[in-house]
Amino acid sequence: MHRTQIYLHNDQAQQIALLARQKKQHKARVIRALIQKGIDIEKKETSAGDALLKLAELGKKLNLKGPTDLSVNHDKYLYEE
Repeated sequence: MHRTQIYLHNDQAQQIALLARQKKQHKARVIRALIQKGIDIEKKETSAGDALLKLAELGKKLNLKGPTDLSVNHDKYLYEE
């Protein structure tokens, strides 16, 4: 493990102490668990690229079709009526 120090607001310290007492765990363990939950949430957030890939997968799943020459003629499809 890596040792580090942080400053907590008083209410944060009180809430961590309360959680530690309720769970009968050391405060350090509670803090590590909360940090890990935050990291897991951040990892789940998708980037723009991930969102586009999911959109493409959905299109495949729903068997949606589009123009086959879109990569070549994208200006035509975007700007012409």
